[in-house]
Amino acid sequence: RTLAASLRADGVRVTTLVRTRDAGADEVPWLVDSDVLDPAVLDGADAVIGLNGASIGRFPWTSSYKHTLLWSRVTPTRALARAVRELGESAPHFVSASAVGYYGTHPGGPIAEDAPRGDGFLADLCGEWESAAYGAGDNARVTTLRTAPIIHRDGVLKPLILLTKLGLSGPLGRGTQVWPWISLDDEVRAIRHVIDTGTMGPVNLCGPTRATANDIGFALARELNRPYLLRAPEWGLKLVLGSDPTESLLTTDAYLIPEVLAASGFSWTHESAEDAVRAAVGQS
Repeated sequence: RTLAASLRADGVRVTTLVRTRDAGADEVPWLVDSDVLDPAVLDGADAVIGLNGASIGRFPWTSSYKHTLLWSRVTPTRALARAVRELGESAPHFVSASAVGYYGTHPGGPIAEDAPRGDGFLADLCGEWESAAYGAGDNARVTTLRTAPIIHRDGVLKPLILLTKLGLSGPLGRGTQVWPWISLDDEVRAIRHVIDTGTMGPVNLCGPTRATANDIGFALARELNRPYLLRAPEWGLKLVLGSDPTESLLTTDAYLIPEVLAASGFSWTHESAEDAVRAAVGQS
């Protein structure tokens, strides 16, 4: 929604694909009765942006919900890629979401876009997701956005804000694991930058500086004037949330660098995680 609002504010016409028959103005229903998308829907567009996917922030990841996480990403992406492929030379630029979970845990780093795929459920999911996008064909213009957790009130900060306000925040696991991050403002600006510059291939959508889980937790506690003392051991997190989400989201250690964005001339509004937290907490 934030991306669509940003584009519309600049006079760009945005058509949204929705999973309902009751489509409104500038909306097109799809995935209601079939996973096939009429290529004519995309004809004439400058870019198609696929940001589909069920929330990875819902726990636990049961076998059924893992299927939902995979289906909600891969099936729509395949449909979009097929429609783009059928348009041939007139096809729009296809920009598909992915995630930094592609790399799994890689202590040390730094990790640029040419790093190999990691191990684990989320890495495998992202691999299938990206493969679906590149099904648009060898001659298609395709970008996969390996997005970091977004520092925003409705993003990665949402559960942390509640715990911090209650005085229950502290290190998650060791707390020294490196967390990729990006502010919502820079996420939107980076997606628009990728389209405007015609950047293709995988792109790490993350902030330009290194931050640990403790850096982000301390910054949030400082902004809310609350303590940051109560450690949550990794075994406890796994007991409550499950091994896969704990290892994929909370104790994962991956120092990503946005090599492609930097090389293409992108500049960040929020260059540190602390600045991104400060801006997010200050938003109404």
